[in-house]
Amino acid sequence: MTRVAAIDCGTNSIRLLVADADPHTGELVELDRRMTIVRLGQGVDRTGRLAPEALERTFAACRDYATVIKELGAQRLRFVATSASRDAENRDEFVRGVLDILGVEPEVISGDQEAEFSFTGATKELTGRDDLARPFLVVDIGGGSTELVVGEEHARAARSVDIGCVRMTERHLVHEGAVSDPPTPAQVEAIRADIEAALDLAERTVPLREAHTLVGLAGSVTTVSAIAQNLPEYDSAAIHHSRVSYDKVREITEWLLASTHAERAAIPSMHPGRVDVIASGALVLLAIMERIGAREVVVSEHDILDGIAWSVAGDSGA
Repeated sequence: MTRVAAIDCGTNSIRLLVADADPHTGELVELDRRMTIVRLGQGVDRTGRLAPEALERTFAACRDYATVIKELGAQRLRFVATSASRDAENRDEFVRGVLDILGVEPEVISGDQEAEFSFTGATKELTGRDDLARPFLVVDIGGGSTELVVGEEHARAARSVDIGCVRMTERHLVHEGAVSDPPTPAQVEAIRADIEAALDLAERTVPLREAHTLVGLAGSVTTVSAIAQNLPEYDSAAIHHSRVSYDKVREITEWLLASTHAERAAIPSMHPGRVDVIASGALVLLAIMERIGAREVVVSEHDILDGIAWSVAGDSGA
């Protein structure tokens, strides 16, 4: 066993996993897993820069994570930064801050690397199951981008497209500094048009319709599962490997798109940081299911973070 730490810094959230990993047995024993909504990508789509307040929120989370990593005695740490910090003009400021706090430089990885890590994290424990047909399509709906990966034991084809829940919300639902509540039909159609164009782009290189099992990752998908199960609070164990039918995803998405901020915030399993972006994220999931004719989505709590941890332990495929 090797005690490793992995940090995934995305557009909307930053997450930490500390685990003991054994590449020979495929066992990953989780010691600490946590997530903080920092909205690092706040305004990036519009300004091209990371906002000072977004950087400070992110650095504050990094300081908290540094304490946890030290207390648990992780031997190795890898910090991966995704969409928002790829796009920002002032990403050097972000890199310096992380290096000062954690002692490692964040790796601003490509969309293809991001997809590979997501696939490894999501499918490593699914590959031996007889009830799930392959190929898998792993869909990781993030804040700034969505990764789509098709593969069997390993990723075969991958594409990252810019249709994350934060990006879609900021691009289409924000008017005069406030999120439309609820969005107009025209705004929803504008999001849908962006999603369909992105899926057209992805299909040039990724055979989405060859997939037999859809595996959905990240906060938008796990929140849809929590709502589908009517959970009294967010319950990772109940969500992990749950299955949500297409009809249920459609029902939830339609409700979210017609709801007010207060109605969404009242959902007991809803993280406060997702209230304004969950409708866009759910719409991305629904559109993908419609595109490939998926009857259900298998929801995984193991994702890019677990893939990063495996890469630190020396068994990642990337």
